[in-house]
Formats: sequence, C-alpha cells, structure tokens
Amino acid sequence: MPSAAERTRTLVQSTCSAALVVPGLDVPCPDHLLPSSRSVGPDGDLFLEFPAGSPVVRAATRAQGDELTAVLELTDVAPVSVPHRIRGRAWISGWLTAVPGLAQPGRMMLRLETAEAYIDDLWGAQDVEPDAFRDAAPDPLVVHEAELLQHLHAAHGDRMGMLCALLGERTACDCAAHRPSAVPVALDRFGLRVRFVEEQGSCFDARFEFPEPVRDVAELRRAMYTLFEAASC
Repeated sequence: MPSAAERTRTLVQSTCSAALVVPGLDVPCPDHLLPSSRSVGPDGDLFLEFPAGSPVVRAATRAQGDELTAVLELTDVAPVSVPHRIRGRAWISGWLTAVPGLAQPGRMMLRLETAEAYIDDLWGAQDVEPDAFRDAAPDPLVVHEAELLQHLHAAHGDRMGMLCALLGERTACDCAAHRPSAVPVALDRFGLRVRFVEEQGSCFDARFEFPEPVRDVAELRRAMYTLFEAASC
C-alpha cells in the first residue's frame, strides 16, 4: 500500500482543491486563499502561486524571517458520483515567505516550509514527517486517475459489476439483477478501490490489488485486463 507520505505528496501534486490558511488573516473572499498552482521543491517545501495583490501575498511580504505560519488544506473528492464522495483531506503546516522573481508578472510565488503534515483518507489517519514527505514520490497514475475512473465508470460498468464475483462471502447475491452497483472510487499503482452500493442504500469498499505495482497507463491496462479476467472465471 502507499505510505502516508506518498499519499500526501500525491494529493499535493493532484488537481484536488487546496486553500492556504493564515491564522489571524482577514480574507474577504475565500477564493483569495486558493493558489493558482502548487509544486514541491527538492527540500520538500511547497511553492504556491497567487496574484500579487492577494491578502496572503501581502502578509508574507510583510513577514520577517519565519514568523508567519500557514496551513495548506487539501480536500480530495472522487471524480465520479458516489455516496460519501470526499476521499480524504490533508493538512500541511509550516512557515510562509515570499519568493520574488519565480512567478509571472502580476503573480507572486510563496514558499511554505513544511513543518508538519497530516492525512486522513480512505487508508486511515496518520501523521507525516517532513523528511518522509520530502523523499516521497507522487503516485505515477495521479495525472490520469480522474479520467481513468470516469472512463471505467462510464464505459465499463458491466465489467465493474462482475467484480462482485471476487468478493467471496462478503456478498451472497449471485443474481446480476440484484448485485450491488460497483463504482470505481480510487486508483493507484497498487490497485483499484471500488465502492459497492447496495439496494437499500448502504455501501462498502473493496480493494483489488494488482499482481505487482504498475508504472504507467500501459501496465495499468494489462493489470485491469487480468483483474477482469479473474472476475469472469
């Protein structure tokens, strides 16, 4: 399974929503807290781009040294319609400074020096050490995950439903008409997580591990073919 540091790094480098919160800062519009881009530097610091006139930019520009603390809050929502759609949240806190010269005109790059991180997602809740976050790599499928899940849901619903056959005693229903609906809810290099929604509205997750971790979309296609073949036997 992916480590907490890897999962946090994946969220940072995904398209999930993020907001930079500076304690005590009065921000008239919540949109002013949303960075237009974010990336991770070689030391594990976060680089966040904002309009030059943003309240957080003004606060960081006025700050001296490491005196301004901030928290980047990330919210990960499943890209398909499914009950309990929020897949996870993460918080990265540290010291905020302005970095002149790294952004386009009219923009400013802010650096958040990572001090603490915490993730609460489908795997569980865990602290993340700054060094572990620095050294972790995002999942190789992160750029494609949303599109892949949407494709599986829209074009391969019948095959997704066949995965019920791999659940064993967890579902006793062999009748296709009464099987739980199967919605792909998360995908990473280690496997596929599916949310099964039963007729009465309750739901549960099942995780289908790949024989070995995949490195790209081509390897993912082969792994998914193997998974569907196993479900059809």
